[in-house]
Amino acid sequence: MYYSIRHLTKFLYSNQVSESMMETRMHPRSDQNQRCLTFHLSVSPRCRVFSYRDHLSNHVHHFDIPGMHGQLVIVAESLVEVQPGAQVPAFLAPDAWADLDAMVENGDYWEMLLPSEFAAPTPALDALAAELDVRRRDDPLMVLHHLNQQIYEHFDYKPKSTHVDSPIDLALSTKTGVCQDFAHIMITLVRSKLRIPCRYVSGYLFHGESDMDRSVSSATHAWIEVLIPHLGWVGFDPTNWLVAGDRHIRTAIGRDYSDVPPTHGIFRGRAESELTVAVRVTPSLGTSSLDQELPVPEDWSILVEKATQLPEQPPPPTRQQQMAQQQQENA
Repeated sequence: MYYSIRHLTKFLYSNQVSESMMETRMHPRSDQNQRCLTFHLSVSPRCRVFSYRDHLSNHVHHFDIPGMHGQLVIVAESLVEVQPGAQVPAFLAPDAWADLDAMVENGDYWEMLLPSEFAAPTPALDALAAELDVRRRDDPLMVLHHLNQQIYEHFDYKPKSTHVDSPIDLALSTKTGVCQDFAHIMITLVRSKLRIPCRYVSGYLFHGESDMDRSVSSATHAWIEVLIPHLGWVGFDPTNWLVAGDRHIRTAIGRDYSDVPPTHGIFRGRAESELTVAVRVTPSLGTSSLDQELPVPEDWSILVEKATQLPEQPPPPTRQQQMAQQQQENA
């Protein structure tokens, strides 16, 4: 399956800022059953963009915009091919726990076993683990399938009920959250109670007309991957009670959200920033020739045009206003 992905991010500042430094993780990965065929990152105001790969092979783009500006707009466009993965069974052999422990002992998975910034146990999480009876029983895969369903049924999906820096206790106390919260809760349970390497995945989810997804189509998505004997890293989506498949498009992997935010940066100046994000994932017929641009829907073009329009500037002060301001300063 081919997908065309468009991801727009806009930072609008209340006052002009003198510099913005930003790094992004919007470039889809090319591994396992997924290939990123084309990727293009546009930044306004225009600047030179640099890139590198981190220790987990995530693509990171970074740039610096010196000079006064009232907004920052980032548009990422990519074409990705996703092949159906191997069928994930409902359970494994009876000795799967021993196989898992041997695999972990012989490998380097400590980073995905230890607590991290947003995936650390708390008393509220321990209470949830006791309520859901999260422990080593049956076999690893059967427990994970059940836990994926339990989190889906225990929590309500409610956009804007938490923030990107909200601790898991907020979602645990209200039983509401978004995909990021559910991923962090499941990661913490899997690492601390089941002692299985587990990692956070950021990316996109294609929403078909017949799919009964809770997550919204206009935003990025998050799920988890767990190390399973004989299967490798298997994705679970507790937000939608899914095993990750060919609708899940992986952008970056890490310990939790703090490792892989789509945008992360700072600006120089005294201003408040207002963030706007729009995501569009659409099926594509296939690869295009190298000199042919991806078709852009008309409504998306209008959205980008509005986003890149400069914010309205206040009219210059009149001479009377300038004189009044000088009198106040001299008073």
